[in-house]
Amino acid sequence: MTAVHLVVPEGIDDPARPSGGNTYDRHLRSGLRRLGWTVHEHAVPGAWPRPDAASLVALAGVAERIPDGAVVLLDGLVASTAPEAVVGHAHRLRLVGLVHMPLGDRPAGHEADDVRARERAVLSAATAVVTTSAWARRRLIELYALPADRVHVAQPGVDIADLATGTAAGEALLCVAAVTFDKGHDVLIDALATISDLAWDCVCVGSLDRDPTFVKDLRRRIGDRELGDRVHLAGPRAGPALHRSYAAADLMVLASRAETYGMVVTEALARGVPVIASDVGGVTEALGYGPDGISPGLLVPPDDPPALGAALGAWLGNADLRSRWRRAARDRRTSLSGWSATASLVAGVLAGASR
Repeated sequence: MTAVHLVVPEGIDDPARPSGGNTYDRHLRSGLRRLGWTVHEHAVPGAWPRPDAASLVALAGVAERIPDGAVVLLDGLVASTAPEAVVGHAHRLRLVGLVHMPLGDRPAGHEADDVRARERAVLSAATAVVTTSAWARRRLIELYALPADRVHVAQPGVDIADLATGTAAGEALLCVAAVTFDKGHDVLIDALATISDLAWDCVCVGSLDRDPTFVKDLRRRIGDRELGDRVHLAGPRAGPALHRSYAAADLMVLASRAETYGMVVTEALARGVPVIASDVGGVTEALGYGPDGISPGLLVPPDDPPALGAALGAWLGNADLRSRWRRAARDRRTSLSGWSATASLVAGVLAGASR
């Protein structure tokens, strides 16, 4: 069998909704087709992972229309929230869960039991589960006691791009992430405030409409720290505009409180741009090492502005460090895998599910 039904959130092709999950789904769809798979895409409307009743009805309708015996690859942002719509079809469909972020990893306290129970029900009913990092695989097995041989890793690929030229002083900082609490922009601003006596400029590329209250508070924080002329909330960018942002950067900074993998890390490394990031989730896998074992950047504790500020200060104040990290980033660039490898790994899981 070389046909798969791909169930995804509506809008994965919308440039106004950039996300790592959407990017992964798009590349996987095209990669499977290049491998000869017939991909039947089902885009389900809704504010996933918080669907309303109409969205749940739409997902249930999709599941009901898929023919018996079909292989179904379910984006976890949709499926893991809606066991009532999909689990009842596990006896007739070969369900494969695609988990970009384990929803049960760190849910809000009052929702934790329900979120985990729903995700557990879906993933336990699946023939197989694919996730994007070894960390996420371990976390899913720990959370839900899934059989280890049913949980597979297919790390995101990356497209190698032209090397960023960089500047001698390394002053151009870039953060690419939706402006939300989980991405830690407040931590980044507080860290930058500790090095306000140094020369730097920081562009934050990412959606500003996911959490308007957080964005409003962040703008106030930027003003209170008198960083308004040095921190730029640029909004979402895609295609050539995003490429230009990376090309102009000296250093990628990611202050996330949670990351399953951290695709923007490898997107920076694909251009030879070093990275300072929070040591969370699968980020250590994304950062990796060059062939000589030197890291192309540094991981710092999450939620720790002084540690992040110290790392940024070291970068800005040490030309030898900048040279070492840039060499390591260019070396790491040569070992990054493309999206074809990701598609091949997932295709193998789907083929196994079909049998």
